[in-house]
Amino acid sequence: MIHAQTTKFVSVTPPAAIVDDGSYTTAEIDTKGFDYAVIYCYLGASDIAMTALAVTESDTSGSGHANVTGLIYGTSTNIAGSTSSLPSATDDNKCFAFEIDLKGRKRYLDVTATAGDGSAGTFAALFCLLSRAEDLTDTVAGRVFGDILRV
Repeated sequence: MIHAQTTKFVSVTPPAAIVDDGSYTTAEIDTKGFDYAVIYCYLGASDIAMTALAVTESDTSGSGHANVTGLIYGTSTNIAGSTSSLPSATDDNKCFAFEIDLKGRKRYLDVTATAGDGSAGTFAALFCLLSRAEDLTDTVAGRVFGDILRV
């Protein structure tokens, strides 16, 4: 088994217009049946730091979300053991990740992502790869991709 081929793609916020002084509209992630998640925040052009980037969780879809300790940029410790920083105006084309062991976590995840007030704002796309599935068919539809090529 190739573990990278047993993942499910979840679009949290698709590529869209740049956001200035506002929050991104995000889609909730249902983690049922998976043991691991990686949420990616991929930045494009930005002229201002983000004011929030964090993961929330809830047992109920659509409500009751609260921040997950350890998954808040700007206060949580990164993998190097230092305090993380929010994405800044100079982080164009960088990717920020949340690596999450889902064992013992609540079922639904969401992302709070807010762009600061700049002259243009911040372009970002957020997505999640769920992995270590209990049962996942190796199909394009089952993995929620548009199509898959493999060699």
